[in-house]
Amino acid sequence: MARVRSIESHELPPDLAEIYERFAGSYGPFRNQVAVFAHVPAALRHLFPLLMELREAKTLPKRYLEIAIVVVSNLNACHYCVAHHKPFLAVEGISAAGIDRIMDWQDHPELDATDRLVIRYAIAAWETPSRIPEALFRALREVFTEAQVVELTLRITLCGFFNRFNDALQIEEEAEAHAAVEGLAAP
Repeated sequence: MARVRSIESHELPPDLAEIYERFAGSYGPFRNQVAVFAHVPAALRHLFPLLMELREAKTLPKRYLEIAIVVVSNLNACHYCVAHHKPFLAVEGISAAGIDRIMDWQDHPELDATDRLVIRYAIAAWETPSRIPEALFRALREVFTEAQVVELTLRITLCGFFNRFNDALQIEEEAEAHAAVEGLAAP
């Protein structure tokens, strides 16, 4: 159980309730998370529409987005985010077993050169952002547009924010997230 009370959408003004339900209904099984964020109307009003707009824009291919999110969530040991994003990454063509060993990326048979580049950047941007080698940026620019590099960086750092938020407030994984992960393990 989260360290704070979950707020239900019917407790909110209609504009916030609409954002809450749209996010909880369409983005993925993140109802427990949005129910905690609902304590801060400005966060609900701005963060969740931002995430939905980024998803709709499709500036960055979803495979690379999900790889970055799973890698940063693993670095931070955020089980909530790994559980929620593992099924999204599986849809992008990496097996459940492959996702489980994504941190062994150097010799991972399911990853291509661009996947490995995204992982290298996610690790560097999260762990040592002030010391990212220029060669890594040059490699990114060869594969991604500037807008894609900016969004990748945004999503890496935003993921770390969500990791810490979820863990600090002990937000529990939703049953739907558990079911999706268990479904990946089924034969």
